[in-house]
Amino acid sequence: MSTEPEARHCEEGTGPAGKRPKAEMGAMEKDILTTAEAAKILGVSIRTAQLLIEGGTIPSWKTPGGHRRVYRRDVLAQITGLAQPMTASARVIVIARPERIADYAGALAKVKYCVVERYTDVYAALLGIGSRLPSAVVIEAEPSDAGRLALLESLRSDPALGATQLLVVGHSSADMGMTRFIEGLEALPEAVEAAIRGAVEPPVPFDTPPSFPFPANEGQRLVALERSGLVDTPPEDAFDRLTWLAAHSLDAPVALLTLLTPTRQWFKSRYGLDMADTPRGWAFCNYTILEKDIMVAENLATDPRFIENPAVSGELGFRFYAGCPVVDPDGFTLGSLCVIDTRPRTLDDIQKQILASLAALASDEIKLRVTDRQLRRAAEPGISKPSAQARSSNKRDARQGTA
Repeated sequence: MSTEPEARHCEEGTGPAGKRPKAEMGAMEKDILTTAEAAKILGVSIRTAQLLIEGGTIPSWKTPGGHRRVYRRDVLAQITGLAQPMTASARVIVIARPERIADYAGALAKVKYCVVERYTDVYAALLGIGSRLPSAVVIEAEPSDAGRLALLESLRSDPALGATQLLVVGHSSADMGMTRFIEGLEALPEAVEAAIRGAVEPPVPFDTPPSFPFPANEGQRLVALERSGLVDTPPEDAFDRLTWLAAHSLDAPVALLTLLTPTRQWFKSRYGLDMADTPRGWAFCNYTILEKDIMVAENLATDPRFIENPAVSGELGFRFYAGCPVVDPDGFTLGSLCVIDTRPRTLDDIQKQILASLAALASDEIKLRVTDRQLRRAAEPGISKPSAQARSSNKRDARQGTA
């Protein structure tokens, strides 16, 4: 539980048992908002506001009764562009020697819901870290390499990395702040999973358990989807070309670029299908977003996961599905690029590589649009951005506010 309200009492010279003038108490009550009041100011649904608040985009704290509250200034900051939210990340940067990089890839292969970027060159790694702050940076410790130790000290002293976990492998020492020392690769997956979860309390994505599977980071994933601004936007040639290529190169009658909201499977691009969306429960992609690689269902009609799916048993009569995750700049899976057929079949290795490459291009297009949106917002007249020191301080405050 955050101590921010109590801290405000101390700053103003009153203790928890102190009394305030009625006018002052009334002003404070107006500054503290419920989720519904925040939604009204933002012009969004209560569900969307809940995701923004519980995901850490808007700093919050819990009352003794377990209800979330936010400050009016933090909600208004989302509108004016002054907000510096503690954005969760699913990116992991690995810096290791060339002869060991494959070992690190193998150790992290089973860590779900993250994108691992591997570097053997320190300067290339720094560019990757600076382009989009990761949830964790894994550094292979080399006692004889003064440059690697200097890199660690540089990262530790960077205020912009205040919410990034630094994991040093192969060096035994006491943990210090956001720096954790790990003796061997065996303990690395657990440490990375903890860093991905982070200090932000994951939002509860559904009021009642849904009929479809969803990833453990579904709340953060939905916040990332909301942040992308892609849902319910007009068709774009860049995405339509990719679904056209997928359909024709893989000889499939249907190709889709899907985005999964809490209730819908919405198609950013579609080829060979007239429907603009379906209920979320119909989405074969619910299983794709649980994976890092391609998911293939060779015969949907005999697959226990899909045999009762209306898209299989109903008029559409789908029989084959293959999909590959599509991710945003922070490594969260927003949906998939997929191909569907009305006959059972499979994909060979070359075809799988084609689908993975097209999905990677779709991810790149999404990253460009998200980055462009942020740059346009930053360039708006009258919007001043705080320094890196201020951003780091805000992230620490946000972590305290969701503890």
